[in-house]
Amino acid sequence: QVQLVESGGGLAHPGGSLRLSCAASGSAFRIYVMGWYRQAPGTQRELVAVITSSGITTYADSVKGRFTISRDNAKNTVNLQMNSVRPEDTAVYYCALRTMGTDRWNYWGQGTQVTVSS
Repeated sequence: QVQLVESGGGLAHPGGSLRLSCAASGSAFRIYVMGWYRQAPGTQRELVAVITSSGITTYADSVKGRFTISRDNAKNTVNLQMNSVRPEDTAVYYCALRTMGTDRWNYWGQGTQVTVSS
């Protein structure tokens, strides 16, 4: 059983930055696809960013040019650097993991609240 724990959420002002981190348990982190989702009240959960085991990244159009996903396999962590944040970025952000042999996101963190407000 993989466990994911997010951290780094909080309050940011419009135009500011936040850095989210996700710590994963286990010894096979390097082979997993990792992603960040977010969900605001009353909205569908949105896939924000994905990073493959080889470091290839993809982003939702809403965050392209502003957010950067990265991973450190030696530390079993995946990060989301959020720059130029906007009020519409306010949501609970979830770290997710996809194991080999499936296109389904198998494991989820508990979420961390990000609020962008002046």
